Amino acid sequence: MSRMGTLSLDDFKAVKIPVPWGHISGRWYGNRTERPILAIHGWQDNLGTFDRLLPLLPDYLGILCIDLPGHGRSCHLQPGMHYSVDDYVDIIPRVMKEYGWQKVSLLGHSMGAILMFVFAALAPHAVDMVISLDILISECRQPEGNNLRLAAHNMEKHLGEDERLVGGCSREPPAYPLQKMCSALAKGSFNSVRQEVAHHMLHRQVTRSRLYPGKYYFSRDGRIKFINHAYLDNGLFAEMARRIETNPYLVIKASDSPYVGPSEALSILTANNPNFEFHEVQGTHHVHLNEPEKCAQYIVPFLIRHRPPPTLNSWSKEQSLLGTKVFHASSKL
Repeated sequence: MSRMGTLSLDDFKAVKIPVPWGHISGRWYGNRTERPILAIHGWQDNLGTFDRLLPLLPDYLGILCIDLPGHGRSCHLQPGMHYSVDDYVDIIPRVMKEYGWQKVSLLGHSMGAILMFVFAALAPHAVDMVISLDILISECRQPEGNNLRLAAHNMEKHLGEDERLVGGCSREPPAYPLQKMCSALAKGSFNSVRQEVAHHMLHRQVTRSRLYPGKYYFSRDGRIKFINHAYLDNGLFAEMARRIETNPYLVIKASDSPYVGPSEALSILTANNPNFEFHEVQGTHHVHLNEPEKCAQYIVPFLIRHRPPPTLNSWSKEQSLLGTKVFHASSKL
């Protein structure tokens, strides 16, 4: 093989992974003959969040991007059920079981990256690599003050959403032109997502209105806005970090984002795990979507080291430096 190419967004297979409440929707990009990397998006996003990053990654790998339940085109939970971070962790072994994987490679953003940290701590023997975009683990949520008020608010709102579903409300949600929805998505992300790239996620979470031609409405499950957050403590996060002893683990932090997680857990991984890497890049929480080349410059060399090409000896030194060269051309994305 004389040169390494990059993934194409046109080269994918749409997948539906059966689960007890329906299916998990996804797209398997690139190589479909070997175990892919499992990619999981953040809260209220969908697999489109990786659209601009994927074309910068080497094409000898496959990437299986999924929509979490209630997001994108995956099935919603039944009325009466509640979305929670803890339950979302179980999606990872469900996907592994569906495809018969003994190990899993993980790429996640935000909430997706949190799920991966938890799973890697619970089953380090089953994880051969983690790439975490702009978070390691959520900050400890103490059950007091504003957090209690938020929990009470979410409980009330979730019950309201459930009543609407059980009541069989057939009325369409408000519908808008796509451009206005792009603006709403950008604003809803506190301008973390640039408006000009919002369409990459929008196309998987809207449905065309049957009442108003040319308009669309948001079709993701409204209950995901009121997700249950676990009340964990920093001591538990630290113990979880200690369990991730040797797993290759890359964290890319966005400079303009407040997220990364407890400093103790980060310090433990830095000190104890010889395969841990931490890099900071300029950008917002969605820097991987807005300016993907900034993340890819670290992801590509990490992939080549920890999920190398099958015929590594055939790769030249110049090709192994792709992580610092391909991005000049790709910065036009």
